[in-house]
Amino acid sequence: MSKEILQRLDQLSQAALASGDLLPVQAQEELMHDQGLTFFVRWVSTLAAKDAASVSIPGGPRDPNFNPFLPPAPALTVADASPTHNIVLNKFAVCDLHLVLADKVFSEQLSPLRDIDFQVLADFLALQGGLGFYNGGGPAGASQRHKHTQWVPPAESNGSLALYLDELPAQAPVGSVHRHPALVFEHCFVRLLETQDPTALSSSLLSAYQLACKELGLVTDEQGLLPPHNMLAGQGWLLVVPRSVELVDGISVNALSYAGCIYVRTPEQIERVRQIGPLAVLAQAAYASTRQA
Repeated sequence: MSKEILQRLDQLSQAALASGDLLPVQAQEELMHDQGLTFFVRWVSTLAAKDAASVSIPGGPRDPNFNPFLPPAPALTVADASPTHNIVLNKFAVCDLHLVLADKVFSEQLSPLRDIDFQVLADFLALQGGLGFYNGGGPAGASQRHKHTQWVPPAESNGSLALYLDELPAQAPVGSVHRHPALVFEHCFVRLLETQDPTALSSSLLSAYQLACKELGLVTDEQGLLPPHNMLAGQGWLLVVPRSVELVDGISVNALSYAGCIYVRTPEQIERVRQIGPLAVLAQAAYASTRQA
């Protein structure tokens, strides 16, 4: 992904904030520690606005007949950035330059991620770092059926797989499968090729994703759709977590939750996460593990 496109994204963000097409992010957060892992538990104003939109606007974000990506809002979209995907600033962002990478034509969100999906993610990950992620289906936190992945830039308080690195082997061979000892739910880490070549990284991402799905028993049904799951990629690793439910005691869990950022809808839910425990929240939204780490 060229520096020119990043500059265009920054300019687009500033213009959209000024016009009101993009909502500013205001947050209240607390750090929580659980079995050696650090979590940001964060209320952000944009999620409250998203919930309000789903109630007050016909065809809001949870309306299955509403598709904000076909076409995406011009004020939030980088023109001609990719032949296959629209690169869109997330209107309900959780951080600056939170991007949605959406197919230019409709396909189901729960159809398996493809080479073209990883190509557009790899453009950002190879040259900019950060975290690429995917909410596969409603129980995994997706609010839209139209296939899309997302990306957030590297920042100390943004979601990242870095919180797991102490217990993952730094010299693991590319393509090797690992599990983290603190995670008592079904999951699979696969070591990625560390490279600044987007083409090579895209191939590694696709192979790792397919391997993780195989390891976890995620297979397509008669409609060609996978069971709900989250995919996260960054810091030299890909993580897949099969999902059972979206909500744990009213707390929405999505891919970023498994990257150390649990976003809540109200400030009061911060205390509820503390009472349950961050790892217990993640476990209750997934499936109990039957394997050794």
